[in-house]
Amino acid sequence: MARALLLSGRPGVGKTTVIKAIAQQLGERADGFYTEEIRTHSQRQGFLLRDLRGEQATLAHVQLKGGGRPSVGRYGVDTAALDRVGVVAMQRGLAQGRVIIVDEIGKMELFSQAFKAALLAVSNAQVLLIATVMARPHPWVDSLKARSDVTLWQVTPQNRNALPSRVLDWLHHHTVMQNLQLSHINVENR
Repeated sequence: MARALLLSGRPGVGKTTVIKAIAQQLGERADGFYTEEIRTHSQRQGFLLRDLRGEQATLAHVQLKGGGRPSVGRYGVDTAALDRVGVVAMQRGLAQGRVIIVDEIGKMELFSQAFKAALLAVSNAQVLLIATVMARPHPWVDSLKARSDVTLWQVTPQNRNALPSRVLDWLHHHTVMQNLQLSHINVENR
């Protein structure tokens, strides 16, 4: 039985919007993180990482480039921030048996060995994972996508508004969820 649902799609298609809607519906039954753009005068300057409890850190920024930090495009990546906020949130959710939300499994996050280790621990545990994932080929990500316990859905402009409801239905169909009492989710609000 699949224990991980990965949402893939081109940048800007709405993957994070779907993840945030799911996290809001799950409330305390989920843990993990999502990312948001940092913009100044309509120019993207970087990415903010927020865990589902409110902790936040700058994951990547144009001003972080250099100093031995890894980079993606024009952004320097702060892997310590990811480890401090994102990885801790994943580990906390795993320890408490919650649904784990990860936005995203992408180039920036893959610089962190702690992130990859936490993601593998979650993938091998008896918890459910809902994550966004890069669409482009990458050996580490491709091996995750190919696992027999992973379901992969594409996010498109045509399906993104219906996906939060579909994801919640997917969660309901997994017996692991019985102890999380997802039946209490307000169906009218989906």
